[in-house]
Amino acid sequence: MNPTEYPNGNVVLTNENGIGTIEFFHPASNSLPRAILKLLAEAITAAGEDDAIRVIVLKSSGDRAFCAGASFDELTFISDEEIGKEFFMGFARVILAMRKAPKFIIGRVQGKTVGGGVGLASSVEYCFATKHASIKLSELAIGIGPFVIGPAVQRKVGLSGMSQLAIDATSWRTAEWAQNQGLFAQVFNTAEEMDQHVAVLAKKLAKSNSQAMEALKQSFWLGTENWENLLEERAAMSGALVLSEFTKNAISAFKTGQR
Repeated sequence: MNPTEYPNGNVVLTNENGIGTIEFFHPASNSLPRAILKLLAEAITAAGEDDAIRVIVLKSSGDRAFCAGASFDELTFISDEEIGKEFFMGFARVILAMRKAPKFIIGRVQGKTVGGGVGLASSVEYCFATKHASIKLSELAIGIGPFVIGPAVQRKVGLSGMSQLAIDATSWRTAEWAQNQGLFAQVFNTAEEMDQHVAVLAKKLAKSNSQAMEALKQSFWLGTENWENLLEERAAMSGALVLSEFTKNAISAFKTGQR
């Protein structure tokens, strides 16, 4: 994707030989405003429903930033709890679309990822990364918490890993740490090396039994049957907390480089 063609960001779905690639971009380090979240959920759903696609690869544009998480610009303008809930439901809908898609999703994480980006990486079935793919859940530092993405992250790294990320909200964890916790399956020195392995696995899966893969994916997600209600409740929690003076001041400080 050529970033200069999409000054407000974009999501593109392509299919080559049964491999559906979803690539998202936003000029602010691939952050996730509502429009991008909506496009992501729609692309994942479309790929899941397309019989010509047998496996999905999720990636972002650029070299060193996989995803900067929620858009601070949009968080600043949330004026009531309902608008706040709807903003965070954008993340819920993406996670639910990934859960419901009847195909394996391979994640490609080329660089740092924060908040909602960690939620994306946690919701794929198999995630590749480079050594530059440090992760952080920064939500508590601005007075909220990783409530919506929390179930997805905890499902991958366990309660201990999730609590470490959520509590120490200003510290980066290395790609090696994320691999040891089970978030990343493999970590590579370069994006080129990673892409070779992404291609190999995607090609293998594109030739595999689709019914077997769908059944296996369902088994991976056992215990998440209540997530539609759970994530909606979590979105409401975040939507209320984001209205606090603490959060508004913290976001302003982050935007002006004071924190």
